[in-house]
Amino acid sequence: MNILFVGDIFGSAGRHIVREHLPHVVETNSVDLLVINGENAAGGFGITPSLAEEIFDMGAHVITTGNHIWDKREIFEYMTVPAESHERGRRVLRPANYAVGTPGFGVYQGELPSGQSYAVLNLQGRVFMSSCDDPFRKADELINKLTAKVILLDIHAETTSEKVALGWYLDGRVTAVVGTHTHIPTADARVLPGGTAFISDVGMSGPYDSVIGVETELVLNRFLTGMPGKFEAAKGNPKMCAVLIGCDGGTGRAHSIQHLMLGE
Repeated sequence: MNILFVGDIFGSAGRHIVREHLPHVVETNSVDLLVINGENAAGGFGITPSLAEEIFDMGAHVITTGNHIWDKREIFEYMTVPAESHERGRRVLRPANYAVGTPGFGVYQGELPSGQSYAVLNLQGRVFMSSCDDPFRKADELINKLTAKVILLDIHAETTSEKVALGWYLDGRVTAVVGTHTHIPTADARVLPGGTAFISDVGMSGPYDSVIGVETELVLNRFLTGMPGKFEAAKGNPKMCAVLIGCDGGTGRAHSIQHLMLGE
């Protein structure tokens, strides 16, 4: 079984580069399950219902997010409409370790046309991030309730140490632990001894002539002057970052992970 996870789509440049390269990557690698982090799809800050629909139309089975999930208020209702009437909204996830009562869901368990079951979990780290519940304990709680063997976890976190620790903690219990949020791809993709594919950060799918997606001059001005200013998504040198994970659908154990970085 082949899983493709696409890193944080950032703004229009990210959407365009993913749309350009995704069909070829999916076809040539016989991708079975496609998961995309879309939390920055709307101008670099949040995601709207129309952009979620756009990403689903690209073929995504599940959309994960992170700390910018609430930047666009219109996503609230989209994510909370009963699944019977709007199943796609149920497949946009927010971190599962947010406070009880927060709109939306942090885990989705589904089945592919082949009959293969799968689950996607979304968690947020606690180091240098807004307050949320313990992602380690929340992972335990959620995994114990799942019946699917193939489980992919998007850990949206600031520090590599927290993400690496979670990878080791879940080794052998999930198919993959993939890091998002920092927008910089890391060079540590590997399969851990227990059969869990891991990478600290997949990297963003967006403009790399920027400061993590934002126009360079705007960020430099803030660093140099300390003055606030509106950030705008950059557009230069877009790249699509993703990981291709190979696994056994029966056991959920990964046997390979490959990082991809594709540009114009």
